[in-house]
Amino acid sequence: MSKIGKKPVIIPDGVEIKIDDGFLEFKKGNESLKIKALSYIEAEIKDNTLVFKSLNTSKQARANWGTIRALSQNAIDGLTKGFFKNLEIEGVGYRVNMEGDVLVLNVGLSHPIKYKAPMGVNIVTEKNVIKVSGIDKFLVGKVAAEIRKFKKAEPYQGKGIKYQGEIIRRKVGKKMAGATK
Repeated sequence: MSKIGKKPVIIPDGVEIKIDDGFLEFKKGNESLKIKALSYIEAEIKDNTLVFKSLNTSKQARANWGTIRALSQNAIDGLTKGFFKNLEIEGVGYRVNMEGDVLVLNVGLSHPIKYKAPMGVNIVTEKNVIKVSGIDKFLVGKVAAEIRKFKKAEPYQGKGIKYQGEIIRRKVGKKMAGATK
């Protein structure tokens, strides 16, 4: 039995859910998210809650049961609160700014890197912080990871792009390593 799959998903006011054609559609105002219904799982709405039932006892059915419940909860959280990730840029001469809807990164390469965010993701910059936000948890995380991948923070001086609050384990440089002999 899935501990997560058993829990009902509470539907807040203003959020509408449609179940049809193998998809779950979550809607609030003019924003909407679609989730593909996974196999061996049946969804139904009872008393302002969304409940999932496993149609089988196979290993895949149990895995899908918890997964579809978690995806549904993330969709509701995204429509009501939204998701965000903050990235920090550290380094002398490293800059970030927005030109329209294109993110421009100057991170020590011979050319600036231009990144256009996909639909549904909003990027805002303040000094050395990049704020990525949106309603789809997967898409926000993917965009933040793609931006970070341009110049990961390196362990010797800590220069690069890192998540806010991420701890970069620092290594000792050549001079210090050679001085201990």
